[in-house]
Amino acid sequence: MSSAKRVNIVSLRLVRESSLLYKERSVRSPEDGYLLLKQFLEDADREHFIVVSLDTKNQPLSLNICHIGSLNSSIVHPREVMKSAILSNAASIILGHNHPSGKTDPSHEDIEVTKRLIEAGKIIGIDILDHIIVGDDTFTSLKEKGYI
Repeated sequence: MSSAKRVNIVSLRLVRESSLLYKERSVRSPEDGYLLLKQFLEDADREHFIVVSLDTKNQPLSLNICHIGSLNSSIVHPREVMKSAILSNAASIILGHNHPSGKTDPSHEDIEVTKRLIEAGKIIGIDILDHIIVGDDTFTSLKEKGYI
């Protein structure tokens, strides 16, 4: 006869660490997404991967620094990316990360991660609107490049 197993009863919630005023109210273009992301990414010395959760009117609900990588790489997993979007009740998300080198050309890994995240989003019903790479006073939109 085996002994009983204790099962934890849990609840999930987002915890607001801080907030910011976003005067544009909604994200209507890749440039709008860039302007929102760049304040978090432009001076970072390592790669940061950010998820911006949006409502049905493309208004930002939350911004989550999902992962901080090394000088030139970041390991991003779909479950970590989607976690804050699900908890924020997001209709869609914008992905963003920086290249500390300042150059915004998408790497093969950037494109592959984006494709995986699009597939994960389709399964759970959260659209990936764009993936924006931030560099030195410039950006690249993977949507504008045709990858989304």
